[in-house]
Order: sequence, then C-alpha cells, then structure tokens
Amino acid sequence: MFKKLSHGPIERNILLLGVLTVITISIGGLAQIVPLFTVESTIERVQGVRPYTPLELAGRNIYVREGCYNCHSQMVRPFRDEAERYGHFSLAAESMYDRPFQWGSKRTGPDLARVGGRYSDDWHAAHLRNPRSIVPESIMPGYAFLDRPLDYANIAAHLRTLRGLGVPYTDEMIRNARADLEAQARPEADATGFNARYARARQGAFDGNPDRVTEMDALVAYLQMLGTLVNFRDVTPEQLRQQ
Repeated sequence: MFKKLSHGPIERNILLLGVLTVITISIGGLAQIVPLFTVESTIERVQGVRPYTPLELAGRNIYVREGCYNCHSQMVRPFRDEAERYGHFSLAAESMYDRPFQWGSKRTGPDLARVGGRYSDDWHAAHLRNPRSIVPESIMPGYAFLDRPLDYANIAAHLRTLRGLGVPYTDEMIRNARADLEAQARPEADATGFNARYARARQGAFDGNPDRVTEMDALVAYLQMLGTLVNFRDVTPEQLRQQ
C-alpha cells in the first residue's frame, strides 16, 4: 500500500545527512525549550524554603571545598526504602538556591538531605573532629582543623553576587550579613533582626564555644538546617506533581 522508503541516498550523502540531523535535533530542542518561556518558573514554590543564612552559606562553601559531596548525596529518591531510611523524598524547590546543587549519586556515607536536627551540635562537631570516636567503623577522614577561625570578611559580597544569580537576598540582608553571621554563632546575641530576615534559623554555639566563630560553626550550622525548612504536612499533592 505504501511505497517503501529508502534511506540509502541520505546515508550515502554526508552533507544531506548532516543537514537533516540538525533539522531533527532543532525541532526536538524547540519542542522542549519554547514551552519554558511561557511559565514563570519550572519549580513550584514551597512554603518555608528560604536563602541560606550567611553562616549556613559559609558552611556550605566549606562543605563543597572539602569535597563532602564525593561521599554524601543530598537527594532522597522517591522509593520506599529511601523514604523509610531518610524521610520524605526531595523536592526540587529545596535546591532552588543551590549553585551548584549537591544531589550527588555516590553514597560512601549516608545521604544528608534530611540530616538537620537528627543529631545534636556536639555530635556533629565530635564526628567531624574524629569520626571513629562516634562511629568506630567509619572511613571518613577527620576535620579537626575546622576549629580554626572562619574568614567571613567578604560574606556581604558573596550574598550580593548570589543575588545577581537570582537568589532573593535583599539590601537589608546584604547590609547585615556580617552581623547576622556573628549573631547566629553566638546564642546570647540579640537576634531580633536576624530572626526576622531568616525564618526557622536558630542560633547556637555550633562548635561548643560561643566566644569564637569558626569553620566548624559554619559547617555544623549548614548540616543542621538540611531538610528542616519544609513542613511536609503543608505540601499539597498539586505541588508535588509539579516538582
């Protein structure tokens, strides 16, 4: 009924094959890309997600600097065994301010997407200083050197740069970046302004010493907020379908 099509002429003509390949790829690409210009965002906003505090941001930078992502993923897959071990599967909105995101694909150690609040600050600090003092079979290296002072002289400039990339830091957040970082690491400090700028952020002497601000403070503060921003009881099925 239909005449059999022969691909022979196309396959023997490299120029024609190249042109048709480019046309095919272009059509497929346009079909994927053009619809995205009709929506404001491909990520559904979820209540509770906020930018990192200056101290958490500094801790995240240390996390990336030390290559923690090589052994710890930060994405709970939507499978029953993962949910039972780690908690609710990850939402795209939880990583919307990450540059780069820390999803990862290798787990020499456990996933950290929901580690916030599971252990005390003292546990995290002790584990980072000497992992085998907490988990005897651990192969994780020690990070006792993180007890050195944190360099945060340029933290306001860092927030300003991230705002240029789309993170909604306000002028007030940038102006108070140093003060907010110090307030979060010192539990006795006045945190009225800090709490107003960053919801669900808590103060703490994360390294055990409130008289100093260290890299250990920053990294523990970052770990302690992972997975704590979203109240999953408030996330609707419609939001999840759009993630």
